[in-house]
Amino acid sequence: MSDTEKRLREALAKIAKTANAAMRAAGSEAPPAEPKDDHNGHAHDYGDEPATEDGSAAPVLSCVPKTLPTRLLVKAADAAIRINPVNSPGFGPLGVVAAGLDLNPMRIAVLVAKYWGPQPRRMTVSFLETTPADLRARIVTHLNAWSRTASITFVETRGTGNVRISRGGGGYWSYLGTDILLIPQNRPTMNLQAFTMNTSEAEFRRVVRHEAGHTLGFPHEHMRQALVARVDKTKAYDYFRRTQGWDRATVDQQVLTSLDERSLMGTPADQTSIMCYQLPGSITRDGRPILGGLDINSTDFAFAGRIYPKAGRDLGPEFQQEPEQAEQDAGGPRDDWPESEDVEVDETLGA
Repeated sequence: MSDTEKRLREALAKIAKTANAAMRAAGSEAPPAEPKDDHNGHAHDYGDEPATEDGSAAPVLSCVPKTLPTRLLVKAADAAIRINPVNSPGFGPLGVVAAGLDLNPMRIAVLVAKYWGPQPRRMTVSFLETTPADLRARIVTHLNAWSRTASITFVETRGTGNVRISRGGGGYWSYLGTDILLIPQNRPTMNLQAFTMNTSEAEFRRVVRHEAGHTLGFPHEHMRQALVARVDKTKAYDYFRRTQGWDRATVDQQVLTSLDERSLMGTPADQTSIMCYQLPGSITRDGRPILGGLDINSTDFAFAGRIYPKAGRDLGPEFQQEPEQAEQDAGGPRDDWPESEDVEVDETLGA
């Protein structure tokens, strides 16, 4: 066995171990704290505000992607692979490694990515509550910010959308990528608590575009090794207990469990990505904040364009050969509903 294969085997084993621990802890997770109203027509799901590099206050986007019921993880993985074979952990060089590991279907499920595949897609959007037309149009416009480089577009429908948005309680969250296919049609796939036309343009860019990124399958950037290594665990446990009501297991899953760089398809760690949490310097080892992103940056746009190329644009060879392993299903609170509401997946969604 070559050194490369040995390292990849170790990486996959580590991911499987982390995912299993996360699933065991899921039942004991503390729910996120209710968002705090900033008296400007919208809510933030955060407590202390970290400082930017110039010392000014910066808002914290505390989004907790929802996780499917455990019974559906294997089904979701199967759907993701049928929609986009590159999602499979058995694709390309990783296939050689995965084939030699003792992985049961549940462990394999947590190694599956959630990308929709390179073909152009048109996703319909609907709103669960009565929502003014101007607000609906504004939200859809921000969802479509990614279409500047990506081949996926969002279009409002009068019927039941592929993407279903609620503005009810619960803060900001989304299901990740192809997982939205498994959500009963009477339930939201994205939550934008208390968004109105009075919400600032900056907040639309910061929050709606972030949640759209999750719908495209992008995980949280702050869980890259280079950024996790900057966080002081003891301080992080205390900070998120005070500001979010999270227990240690939830902090581990949301902030401290890094993704293995050897199994990633992506860019170098980017603390200004729209998919990155803003973390205060009070919990980092060097006292400097992790800046987080307030809008889609140039690296985000470039990556989205390579994952979801527009007509006439070729994916680079690294994106054709290796699946994205960024989403380890060790994320947010595990959602659930009666098994009778489970849906059958149509992999042609939006194609």
